Amino acid sequence: MYLGTMYLGMYSFRGDPAELLAGHDRLLALLPAGQLELHLCVQTEDGIAVLDTCPSREVFDRFSGGREFQELIAAAGLPRPEIQHVGEIKSYVLPPGAGA
Repeated sequence: MYLGTMYLGMYSFRGDPAELLAGHDRLLALLPAGQLELHLCVQTEDGIAVLDTCPSREVFDRFSGGREFQELIAAAGLPRPEIQHVGEIKSYVLPPGAGA
């Protein structure tokens, strides 16, 4: 499936995975419904990694470096993450009926 332009960034949170997963759940509860288009949370050996999309790298940089993001993670009780640029998404596949 061709998507057009979408950028993927990653937030790595280090610490106790159970605590971080609970914080991620709190973070999701703070966001307006429908705000996320493609968002994944993965438990890692040393915490969690959150892969999140934005319309462009510029939007990702503005959001991830902005005060609103810092306030969201603080309100969710999450530590400051390591932020990584993954790249522009060229395509993805979803199961039938999952929608995009």
